[in-house]
Amino acid sequence: MVLDRERVNADGNPALRLAETPVPEPSDGELLVRVNVCGVCRTDLDLVEGRLAAPRYAIIPGHQVVGRVERVGGGDAAGFRVGQRVGVAWIHSACGVCTWCIAGLENLCPYFRATGCDADGGYAEYVTVAGAFAYAIPDDLTDEEAAPLLCAGAIGWRSLRLTNLRDGEPLGLTGFGASAHLVLQMARARFPNSEICVFARSSGEQDFARALGAAWAGATEDAPPVPLRAIIDTTPAWRPVVRALRALAPGGRLVINAIRKSRQDVNELTTLDYGRDLWMEREIKSVANVTRKDVAEMLAFASSAGIRPRVGVVPLEQANDVLSALHSGGGGAIRGAQVLRVAAR
Repeated sequence: MVLDRERVNADGNPALRLAETPVPEPSDGELLVRVNVCGVCRTDLDLVEGRLAAPRYAIIPGHQVVGRVERVGGGDAAGFRVGQRVGVAWIHSACGVCTWCIAGLENLCPYFRATGCDADGGYAEYVTVAGAFAYAIPDDLTDEEAAPLLCAGAIGWRSLRLTNLRDGEPLGLTGFGASAHLVLQMARARFPNSEICVFARSSGEQDFARALGAAWAGATEDAPPVPLRAIIDTTPAWRPVVRALRALAPGGRLVINAIRKSRQDVNELTTLDYGRDLWMEREIKSVANVTRKDVAEMLAFASSAGIRPRVGVVPLEQANDVLSALHSGGGGAIRGAQVLRVAAR
């Protein structure tokens, strides 16, 4: 599925189209991966709707890719072999020599390149990836389970770490989609004594959160039962950000897990009040991309702790329908993550 920004859907937004493209050739150190599935991420929607710009068009989106190695290019391919099951994540490459890369912060590298944005991604039968940026998939994870872990899970893992939460301290989550429903599971496993509160806009999402172990679930405007030590925001909007600050305990931290925010409710920021919302050393921290370590640790933890995403699986040809549902909020019907099946079973 190719985004060329010429075709539009019924909403007037750019849409993907099916196209025949040449099978990419793996360079030295690269793998040619035959794609089995690819998860759908809100960042794909940001790309399609123009909030995130690709350096070229046409571009093939998709950065939660699971498949098998079809061919290995020459040189060092990080020990991967033909037939091995691998994952491809948002981080396509980084320079490896800048200050940030040397410090283990390759997500901040000025030469960071993203799969499905700077390089063709997994809404396709084949994708290439450097062996150094591919991941072995644990045997106990299905393709459909592994795909969302490569981004929704990995960015959630990084977000949870950036909260600096300690066991027993209460945690909040705003929004309850692909990433948050995984953060809830990993937080319960890592911090069993922490109360987890979820702010979600629909009663269905609130029920889903309680079913996965949330101690409390309410609307964006509701007050949680206790002030929260940290909150992770996974929404595309500004309103939950402003409301979340008001639920933080003194010294609390809001971690924003979103690569772009919609400007539709940007006026909500004018309601931000320093004394009410930021006073008492409350703070805001953004999350930028992921590192390879985030992805590898998430896959290992999900395998060992039994973290499993709830997934809906549809054919690749229905990618535009999935993105349209994501755009509209899914009518409250989307639970967990959506995955596109590329290869026939």
